[in-house]
Amino acid sequence: MTRVVLGSASTGRLGVLRQAGLDPLVVVSGVDEDAVIASLADAPPERVVSGLAAAKADEVLTHVPAAVAADCVVIGCDSMLFLDGRLCGKPGDVDTARQQWQVMAGRTAQLHSGHAVLVVHDGAVTHRLADTGITAVHFGSPTEADLEAYLRSGEPLGVAGGFTIDGLGGWFVDGIEGDPSNVIGLSLPLLRRMLASAGVSIAEIWENSAQT
Repeated sequence: MTRVVLGSASTGRLGVLRQAGLDPLVVVSGVDEDAVIASLADAPPERVVSGLAAAKADEVLTHVPAAVAADCVVIGCDSMLFLDGRLCGKPGDVDTARQQWQVMAGRTAQLHSGHAVLVVHDGAVTHRLADTGITAVHFGSPTEADLEAYLRSGEPLGVAGGFTIDGLGGWFVDGIEGDPSNVIGLSLPLLRRMLASAGVSIAEIWENSAQT
């Protein structure tokens, strides 16, 4: 029985999959993201995020319990915001998040979400895929008081680009062009196409999820 494994600690990504009818096993990656980014320093942004996603999927597979690892689909993801020619990850602290918002307020940027899929049958990886979803995000201009309140909430510190659309940050996003689930961190349309190219149908993973 094929089990879906999500290689991410993101509650947003987990929520996307659960709302889409899956209950994945979550195995958090221990990949050194800075090292992977450094190795892809000259790559275009979509290659950087897909490379990070692939590294996470590969690393996660080594930690999946043996009973699951024999037949599973491992999904690795990584998201970053592309603005002014550079990729922005999680701010990590209030000052960085504030600076990020001061730059992107009232502007449009592209949220890149890298996706990697490993399909394993009988203990062997039969398909290894990587791709990137890109969604344009139109940011509003929060007042200073609103921005400071948002920063105090702590939410923007640990999310790509310092914002969400499915949380408090949704107040300050005026619109998007593209797939909203991609902005949350996992694009269902892209994932569906990737699985289909590996011969895995949504009906199959729904059925398997119902049996776990």
